[in-house]
Amino acid sequence: MPVNKQLDRALRQPASTAPSKQHESARRQARLLKFLAMQTKDVMTKLVLTVSRQLTLRELEHLFETHDFNGFPVVEEHHLIGIVTKFDFLKNFVFTPSTVYPHYDDLMKRTVEEIMIKKVCTVHSTTPLTRVLQLMVETRDKSFPVTDEKNRLVGIVSRGDIVRALKG
Repeated sequence: MPVNKQLDRALRQPASTAPSKQHESARRQARLLKFLAMQTKDVMTKLVLTVSRQLTLRELEHLFETHDFNGFPVVEEHHLIGIVTKFDFLKNFVFTPSTVYPHYDDLMKRTVEEIMIKKVCTVHSTTPLTRVLQLMVETRDKSFPVTDEKNRLVGIVSRGDIVRALKG
């Protein structure tokens, strides 16, 4: 291609396009490299709202209405003993032809201990965020309690935390 045509083509392209795209690409790459080095403690929520195993479903329902959380860690003496989610709550209202229709008030008197998940997937504060993301994809869990070596709850990490970390 003759030099004049190359120059003509270059003049028709906005001068700021190439450098800004390169700059934006470099910023994205830097954010990704930062994410790859992050640990759970860098993004987790440290003050976690927890529930006890004696909490009734009526009280749990109120907490779900008040807070926009998917679930609550169940804690006893600072130790994680389970987790209870909106899904666990809703499963109590699934009725089949073989079940007897229970009285609503009787259902709401049940306790968290009766419906909570006892085998909880947890992470540690030093777990790399890449591993947390991998676990979220594999398990489809929306959040993980963060525990120390003695299974004491020290925080929680959610999908939203991961998204914010990716944004930088």
